[in-house]
Amino acid sequence: MVVMMSFFLQLTLRNSLLFWYGLVCFFGGVICLILTQTTTQQVNNINAFIKPMKFFFSVWSFCWTMAWLMVELRDDNITNSFSLMVVIVMSFELIVITWQAANGRLSHFNVTNSLYSTLFTLMGIAISILTLWTLFIGFQFFKLNNDKLPIGYLWGIRLGIILFVIFSFEGGIMGSKLQHTVGGLDSTEGIPILNWSKKFGDLRIAHFLGIHSLQLLPLMGFYLFKEKYSIICFSTFYACLVSYTLLTALKGMKLI
Repeated sequence: MVVMMSFFLQLTLRNSLLFWYGLVCFFGGVICLILTQTTTQQVNNINAFIKPMKFFFSVWSFCWTMAWLMVELRDDNITNSFSLMVVIVMSFELIVITWQAANGRLSHFNVTNSLYSTLFTLMGIAISILTLWTLFIGFQFFKLNNDKLPIGYLWGIRLGIILFVIFSFEGGIMGSKLQHTVGGLDSTEGIPILNWSKKFGDLRIAHFLGIHSLQLLPLMGFYLFKEKYSIICFSTFYACLVSYTLLTALKGMKLI
């Protein structure tokens, strides 16, 4: 408990805006989790609130991760502007996703009328802008010369952001296909919670594994692969693994 409270205190000191916004998203995810057990509304043959739940928790982890990392840049202008953009973009995304789910409709890939099509397009534009801004943050870490920062941790941050950006833009493949399943319909049976297809290729697997490089690689660089060479080797292996899941999905093959 003491360690957890210390972590929360550190996070508020590092970036109070992303800390509090991330906390709001966490509780949003908890509310959606409760709604999955108390409502019967469905989208694509699963409870409608599963998707917003996953997005709320994902945004929560993104906010707290960036809040923790960006303090190392020691540039308030960059940090504050990026943090504000995160709140604006993610609020728009989460509002649309939750509103559509509550009404039993798709949020992504929904082009059934001009309003839903426009919202889908705007979500894609907004998240692309934020992803490019995250890439800019990554470049700042490549420029960073901080002897006090462990080298494995620094390279974990750098490579984590790069993979995050690459596999965030993989979402564009799904957008172009207007679905995430290859070889079947999005409504086919999937594994619990994540709902990755049990029968066909699913582009969300690589997307999920890739964007969470943002958390995984810095942690690996800080705790396990503390040398530059070792974290680069691990990151390369992980990138190949995620790329394999993408290629498998594009062929319409189930992962297992």
